[in-house]
Amino acid sequence: MILAAALAMAAATVPGGTLTIHVTNVRNAKGVVHMDVCLKAQFLKDDCPWSADAPAQRGETIVVIRDLPPGDYAVQGFQDENGNGKVDRALFGAIPKEGIAFSRDAPIHLSPPKWDDAVFAFDGRAKAISLKMRYMLGASGPDDR
Repeated sequence: MILAAALAMAAATVPGGTLTIHVTNVRNAKGVVHMDVCLKAQFLKDDCPWSADAPAQRGETIVVIRDLPPGDYAVQGFQDENGNGKVDRALFGAIPKEGIAFSRDAPIHLSPPKWDDAVFAFDGRAKAISLKMRYMLGASGPDDR
């Protein structure tokens, strides 16, 4: 009983680690790059438990998520060029006007990516991942003008 209580207390006090997200192919320095770290149940929704923003930098923007506990996650994000806190859409709300990105550069085939294509394991220690911002409308990256 005492051992179980001690283990529970130790688990509760273990701090999470830092996930550094290198977002490449950011087409301009407008607005912010927003990243969410999601559990499977929240993937592709607006209620992921961990998120962070960084000022958009043309080319590469680095977003840091702190205190992330060990687990299996997927990252989803977007470049909020106009600062309204959401992905703006065109064509009946189906096509994003702003850049979108997913961990493991999960493919987008006429539908959102699948969890299995975006999921990665995080062991609680500092980790860096890289993902590419993709644009469906307008310039497709920093070198397209």
